[in-house]
Amino acid sequence: MSSAIVIGPSSGAPSDPDRGEIATRPGNLAIMVTPPRIGVLAYPGCFASEVFGVPDLLTMASHVAAAGDPPYEVSILSPRRRVVASGGAVITVSPVRRVDVLVVPGFELSPGLDLDTRLRSLRPEIETIKSVFQSGVAVVSICVGAFLLADAGLLDKRRSTTSWLFADRLADRCPGTEVLPEKLVVTDSGVTTTGAFSAMYDFALGLVRAHHGGRVARATARIALVDDARSSQAPYVDTDLLPATGRGFSQGVKRRLDQNLHERYDLGLLAATFHVSTRTLLRRFRDETGKTPLGYLQEARVRRSKHLLETTERTVAGIAAEVGYRDPGTFSTVFARLTGHRPRDYRAMFRRSRVSTVD
Repeated sequence: MSSAIVIGPSSGAPSDPDRGEIATRPGNLAIMVTPPRIGVLAYPGCFASEVFGVPDLLTMASHVAAAGDPPYEVSILSPRRRVVASGGAVITVSPVRRVDVLVVPGFELSPGLDLDTRLRSLRPEIETIKSVFQSGVAVVSICVGAFLLADAGLLDKRRSTTSWLFADRLADRCPGTEVLPEKLVVTDSGVTTTGAFSAMYDFALGLVRAHHGGRVARATARIALVDDARSSQAPYVDTDLLPATGRGFSQGVKRRLDQNLHERYDLGLLAATFHVSTRTLLRRFRDETGKTPLGYLQEARVRRSKHLLETTERTVAGIAAEVGYRDPGTFSTVFARLTGHRPRDYRAMFRRSRVSTVD
């Protein structure tokens, strides 16, 4: 079979419904190459597990696939002669060469890290990404590898995602991109970005699905104990880990809402509490947080209900009432919109087992 690569809307994708595009459904990047040549860009301080995670899953898929199918051709590339990854792991690399897909892993983005300095130290890699993409190669970032793509100019006028923890930071750094923090995989015009860490497996399974079909992708996922049915980062978001937003005024409004989750939302009463008009309350809160008070309240109610679903035996209706919803149906709709799952499904996924102790 002759090799071919299609970047962009995959109207020419195979008619077999099992063979989807590379992206969390729906996607718009179709790569049909036999065998596809995958390059992983290693660089100083990158997460070694993200360098090898995609190749390892593709190796499993090659074994699952029918005998005679050519294996994936994977190489670890770098513009440098020597790469020391996170944890001091030395990675053997090859010079940059032509591939069909270039995968860019992430790195440790710690709270005190000077991101500007870090990215300046990776200019050789950023220039490589830019050059490779301009040559017609599809580029994929894993987690905060999206920041390298942003500095290479690949995210401008495209939708993107990254770890939910750093989505706001990416949006601030690259205002030309529309960041979709709830998405696991986003593909836009030949550029794919993925969510936090394990989303590299969601991308890899999408690649397997496109190349080998749904049966092989499903079997590979089961062998690797990887969830091949998830479509959102939202259920995993822990807002306690997100940096605080807002200044004194909005922080006071947030405290008031947090302390009264069970009360009916009354914008007029809330504004009166802070001695401002409703219009001023909405404007100042949005200016400081980028949200409405009601939007924040819904997130706070869902955050509390997630904790109750994980740690108690209370009914969904009882939890809904505790966080201010008289109608369990309305509560379930809001919960599903913000997490991607109905409350009962969320409980089944994230239920914390009770450990019994004997005195």
